[in-house]
Amino acid sequence: MRLVLCDDNRILGEALASVLDAHGHRVVAIATRAAEAVAAVCEHRPDACLLDLRLPDSSGLDAAREMRRCQPDTKIVILSCVSDAAAVSEARKVGVAGFLSKDQRPDSIARALDVVGAGGMAFDARVSRQPRRRTPARRAENPLDVLTPRETQVLRRIVSGQSTAQMAREMDVTVSTLRSYIKSILAKLGVHSRLQAAAIASAYQYRSVA
Repeated sequence: MRLVLCDDNRILGEALASVLDAHGHRVVAIATRAAEAVAAVCEHRPDACLLDLRLPDSSGLDAAREMRRCQPDTKIVILSCVSDAAAVSEARKVGVAGFLSKDQRPDSIARALDVVGAGGMAFDARVSRQPRRRTPARRAENPLDVLTPRETQVLRRIVSGQSTAQMAREMDVTVSTLRSYIKSILAKLGVHSRLQAAAIASAYQYRSVA
């Protein structure tokens, strides 16, 4: 499939593009804002657009509505850190082909796009089945609180796009030690890749290098 990706963190978008390219998809444009994504979809007329729910200049759902108007043949899949049943319901009304959680393995996202490309729908059951609360819920604890200060520093560097070698050099540790930090981070966050860990970190605004 020919794809346009839109995520407010360009590093994550580029990392996901590499994974999707390896699975046979072709990313024709990467955007970080809703307006850029809409323009890219109208220009390239891709088979699908993988669209972040929350963007700096607009919501992903507003962008999806614009895409549906300018290029109705492009299938839209929302990708979100937020499990919001109300947002899923609204996305269905807009006419998107899928709504996926960012905290899943990148190859699962690629397989979901295969389903969409074949004419199916790809709605993450964990998101779709979440009941709407009648009263405000207590804010969930920050999952990054389980990390040590050193692990937090490593995660920030992952989000900023640093390589293993660069992190080890700047932190003055061996590559094997750095890899142990990364392994511990993935285990504590319950994820399988740096991309997933970075998505969680971005959702909690750990974006700068310490």
